[in-house]
Amino acid sequence: MSRQYLQVVFSVMLLLVNSDQSVAQSERRGVVLKTPQASPGYTLIAPFGGQKTYLIDLDGKPVHSWTTNRRPSQAAYLLEDGSLLRTTKIANDTFNVPGGPAGGVQKFDWDGHLIWDYVISDTTRLSHHDIEPMPNGNVLVVAWELKTREDAIAAGRDPSKIEGDAVWSEVVLEIQPEGTAGGKVVWEWHLWDHLIQSFDKSKANFGQPSDRPERIDLNYVERANADWIHMNSIDYNSELDQLLFSGRTFDEIWIVDHSTTSKEAARSTGGRRGKGGDLLYRWGNPFTYFAGSPLDQVLFGQHDPHWIPQGLPGAGHILIFNNGSERDGRSYSTVDELIPPVADNGVYTLLPGEAFGPQELAWTYKAPDQLFSPRVSGTQRLPNGNTLICSGETGHVIEVDLTGKTVWDFQNYLGAPEAATKPNDAINPSRGNSPSLNGVAMFRANRYAPDFPGLKRLIVTDR
Repeated sequence: MSRQYLQVVFSVMLLLVNSDQSVAQSERRGVVLKTPQASPGYTLIAPFGGQKTYLIDLDGKPVHSWTTNRRPSQAAYLLEDGSLLRTTKIANDTFNVPGGPAGGVQKFDWDGHLIWDYVISDTTRLSHHDIEPMPNGNVLVVAWELKTREDAIAAGRDPSKIEGDAVWSEVVLEIQPEGTAGGKVVWEWHLWDHLIQSFDKSKANFGQPSDRPERIDLNYVERANADWIHMNSIDYNSELDQLLFSGRTFDEIWIVDHSTTSKEAARSTGGRRGKGGDLLYRWGNPFTYFAGSPLDQVLFGQHDPHWIPQGLPGAGHILIFNNGSERDGRSYSTVDELIPPVADNGVYTLLPGEAFGPQELAWTYKAPDQLFSPRVSGTQRLPNGNTLICSGETGHVIEVDLTGKTVWDFQNYLGAPEAATKPNDAINPSRGNSPSLNGVAMFRANRYAPDFPGLKRLIVTDR
């Protein structure tokens, strides 16, 4: 039975039960709930509206902000030296799509001075969505990489799945900043080097995806869309020296070895695990490598998968905002925590003929009538064991404890038009004043504890 046939059957099943439900509840702006159980600190938000990135306190008030000289994009991080690292939008006609594009990485010092302005935007590449600051000061960047129609067919792509004259692959670049605008690529990984396809025996990469789970099926995505991967996040684990990606259109997370050289990353051998740049681990949708059916899919358009850092409850586990479009016959988001089957040496367990585990989640937050964001969004484990959840589409940020009880609730108002920032102004998407349309939507939100080194110059009365 072909994959395409099973996907059609599964889609029909969803259509029959999908009630097209949506979350359209009114919410007040600002902090609507603050309890003593909330984890102390300051939350970094970068609303899509306007050109500012804010640090807010637990009362929802800005205590510091940075203004960018370019239109802000998505990812933003506060660094230990007090500087802000963030993406910025640069127009690019080759990669002209709504949402996601960036093209630039900028660094501002605490006082808002631009100290690094790096551009990855031309006719062959465009950075997009996420970046990742590394302990050595380098920056990992995700970028689209243009492949021609001829390139794709030569690699075994089904021509009916090619839109126009191009297919966009993904590349990860490790950039060592140089000066105020320069950068040296010191490591790179290309998704195009790790493909499998069962469409054309005469072309490269031919084989059965079920036999090569460490490779990515070039023809899995049925629709003819140039952006066939849509890699929307990246995370780095310094203990394992591994990278974690999110392939949204595959509904999967992927892990690769960073201990390779760039040459080894282009092969299937080398590095501490001996697999070069092939996938060490994948999870969320075993149907992508025929280790399950569509009914086994557990991730749905996910964002922000990342390892919980050392020193926090659940350290080493993977936390994911599972957007959840069209799952179980309806649309709702969850936050899912899983324990990857990894040994101390960074090798992941996979039994022959089976899918990567785990089969059960370590923890999940589920509130179908309250939490749904079809795009963007993120989550974070906090020092007291609570979890910060950013429903990015609506600019809604909550903090929940392990039982799922909400202990802090913030509806963003920053970045919205002045008329929509009045106290207690209600938001109701069904009335057409959706927060995302008002500019309060955001990619993520990140909480920084009061003793975080990057906050040492922050002077507020409650510290």
